[in-house]
Amino acid sequence: MFVWFGDPIAFTLGPVVMRWYGLLFAGGFVIGYFMMYAMFKRARYNTDDLDRMLVYVFLGTIIGARLGHCLIYEPDYYLSHPLEILQIWKGGLASHGGTIGVVLAFFIFIKRSHKYRFFEIADMISVPIALVCTFIRIGNFMNSEILGKPTNGDFGVVFARLGEDFPRYPAQLFEAGSYFITFIILAVLYFTWQKRPQGMLLSILLFCIYTSRFFIEPFKEEQADYSTNMVLNVGQLLSIPFILGSVALMVFVTYLHRREQRLNKANDTNAKQ
Repeated sequence: MFVWFGDPIAFTLGPVVMRWYGLLFAGGFVIGYFMMYAMFKRARYNTDDLDRMLVYVFLGTIIGARLGHCLIYEPDYYLSHPLEILQIWKGGLASHGGTIGVVLAFFIFIKRSHKYRFFEIADMISVPIALVCTFIRIGNFMNSEILGKPTNGDFGVVFARLGEDFPRYPAQLFEAGSYFITFIILAVLYFTWQKRPQGMLLSILLFCIYTSRFFIEPFKEEQADYSTNMVLNVGQLLSIPFILGSVALMVFVTYLHRREQRLNKANDTNAKQ
């Protein structure tokens, strides 16, 4: 059993209070930026476009995650207090909404740039996204939030800062660990699987993230302010469409890849003739 006294505040500079969650969130984006910079250089793309792309991604993440939390987990409260949706500093971000926000923002960037193929760049950004997700869950642990259920035993983490004296499952660390493993897998595949179907890493990211979420959710306290009255909780139900969508995406990008290979082979044959 581990007793956690962690302070969510990393340090203060006069009136400025820096929290671990914010530092980890921002740190993930900074590391992700340098990873994407290296990938752009490797692909010989214009790195000047990277700054604009990450602005889109950052805004998509914040707006999508905030709206996702407010409208999925606490709809009654926020629909009655709509102005509080803007008060992001009070907390409340949902990964399901953040995923949709990132995809939409990324799609808009690709359409407006007219330079890149969606799935090719999506595979690149999937690698650092997994790392950012890892940092975010560590930030949740530092904040003593998104709590696991009581273990009903002598093992687990006691969140002493909350005034508790019983252990809970460290669900935040379960997720952080699974996301970090996903990051390692994606990084290895990106640099070693050169002839992969474009979009495959994106589908693997979605599959791994939401499959792990599905199996970890039962160890977490319900985050929604309502109950599904079902065997599956809200988080699990929301993960199912992403899991199914990721499998469908795997099939789709594999089909496109094989079709492109057949066309290239046919063109080569015709050229030789």
